[in-house]
Amino acid sequence: MKYYLGVDGGGSKTYALVADERGQVVGKGKSGNGNHQIDREVARRSIREATEMALAAAGISREQVASACFGLAGADREADFRILRPMIAELDFAKHEIHCDTIIAMRAGTSRPHGVVLICGSGTNGAGLSPAGESLQVGGFTYMTGDFGGGMALAVEAFRTVVRAWDGREAETALTPLVLAETGYATVEEMFHDYLDRDLQPPLHLAKLLFEAAEGGDAAAQAILRKQGDELGRQATAIIRRLGMADETFDVVMAGSILTRGKGDFVHAEIRKAVAAAAPNASVVKLAVEPVVGALWLAFEADGPLPEAARETLKDAAEFEAI
Repeated sequence: MKYYLGVDGGGSKTYALVADERGQVVGKGKSGNGNHQIDREVARRSIREATEMALAAAGISREQVASACFGLAGADREADFRILRPMIAELDFAKHEIHCDTIIAMRAGTSRPHGVVLICGSGTNGAGLSPAGESLQVGGFTYMTGDFGGGMALAVEAFRTVVRAWDGREAETALTPLVLAETGYATVEEMFHDYLDRDLQPPLHLAKLLFEAAEGGDAAAQAILRKQGDELGRQATAIIRRLGMADETFDVVMAGSILTRGKGDFVHAEIRKAVAAAAPNASVVKLAVEPVVGALWLAFEADGPLPEAARETLKDAAEFEAI
């Protein structure tokens, strides 16, 4: 019996799945941060822990794994791969591949061999794969290098909008009571001074308040979410144009919690508008399964065609804990 391993190493968690050659999941593992750009040693440990947990649950050794695929946040440039190649080689799998996490998300979200993926979770990223096999990444680095948004940046936008409404630079906003309740302050003035005095940063979960306020009709929240959608649409447009895919039929896969769990259509509508203008035959789809499934499928495909049973078993695996 041959076995296959898929790993998704993200900024906050690392997931691993082991399946047998019939496509049945026989082991899984979970650990912490798998992004070496955040902390190299923590990432090394997390990837190893999740992998070993999955192998132990499956009751198999590394030698029984025919192919492994690692989809890792932070696998963006050659400088990253120079760090990641020896790190993954330490795990001692006879056959393995390393991809950026964008690629496993795209594989999980479309049955087509080429396409575009937009990720908007704690940060943002975009990538594409052309029919000719050419790949391209746009974004995924910093605000300084052209990016906008993701959950961390949206949390800051929510916070600063409340401050600007308090000091008179913007109109009153429904975000104010929501942010105060979430952060535990009685007034914006108290929050303002405490954040400055203690050099605090807005917590990530403030981003979800934008969707709540926008759904209630708040103009400021709606504008921030539309800007996020516009920026992601620009990423998709750049990828489509640079890969020469304007006349192709493909999927643009939306992944990451902002895109898959955010309420309303404020972000999505801007993406659809941009994609329709750039590639009229393209479809915008929301990722419905865990990206680690894409890593597992790629592990299978590195060794031959994906068994239909493997696709059927996991095509509706929306939550890792339910697999």
